[in-house]
Amino acid sequence: LPPRLKKIYSEAQRSYTIPISVLFDMDGVLVDSEPVINAAAIAGLAEFGVHSKPEDFIPFIGTGEDRYIGGVATKYGVPYRLEMKERVYQIYLDIVDTQIHIFEGIHELLVILKEKKMRFALASSADRIKINANLKAAHIDPSLFEVILSGEDVQNKKPSPDIYLLAANKLGVPSSDCFVVEDALNGIQAAKAAHMRCIAVSTSFSAEQLVKENPDFICKDLFEVRKVLTGE
Repeated sequence: LPPRLKKIYSEAQRSYTIPISVLFDMDGVLVDSEPVINAAAIAGLAEFGVHSKPEDFIPFIGTGEDRYIGGVATKYGVPYRLEMKERVYQIYLDIVDTQIHIFEGIHELLVILKEKKMRFALASSADRIKINANLKAAHIDPSLFEVILSGEDVQNKKPSPDIYLLAANKLGVPSSDCFVVEDALNGIQAAKAAHMRCIAVSTSFSAEQLVKENPDFICKDLFEVRKVLTGE
C-alpha cells in the first residue's frame, strides 16, 4: 500500500473502536454531475441575459444551486431570481439521464459499508429535486442511506458546517465519530468546521488545491476511499 494509506489505516485503527459513520456529499463524490449542472446553468442563465463561462462557477461549487447560480448572475450584474434556478433545473432534468457519469466503485462501496454495519448519510447542498434525479440516474437506491439531507434542510449552506452537524444529529452520533467524503473546497471547509475527519476526492479539484484546505486524507478515486474506510 502507498505510505499515506498505511498511515491512514493505523490512525483509524487507533482512533476508533466502533464502526465509523460516513457522511457523503453527492455531486463530485457519488456522481460526476458537475459538468452537467455547469452546462445547464450556462444555458439557463443565458436566457436571463447572463452569458457566463464554465470557470465562473468554480468558486461556488458545493454551496448549493442558489449560490452556484446566484453568485455568477451577481458577478455579471444581474440580480438573482428564483426563476433562474427553476429554469436551470428544468434543463438539468432534461439532460441528466444521458449526460451524468457514475463514478466507478460507488455501488460496491455503499454495499460494503452496509455489510460492515457502518452508518452513513447523504448530505448535499443541492435541492432535493436534484438529489432524487441524480440517485435515479445513477441507479443508487436511496434506502441505502439512513439519512438524506438537502440544502433545503439547513439555512446556512456549505462552507457552513450546518448540514454535516445535522446529519450527525440525525444519525445519533457525535461529530468526532464521523468521516466526511467531499470533493469541493467549500465542502472540506464545512467538514473541518464541524470537527469531523474529511476524505477529499480529487474529482473536481486537484490534490494540490485540496491540500490547501487541510483535509485529513486525499484520495484519487472511490477505490482509495474504500481502503481508507475499511482497510481493505
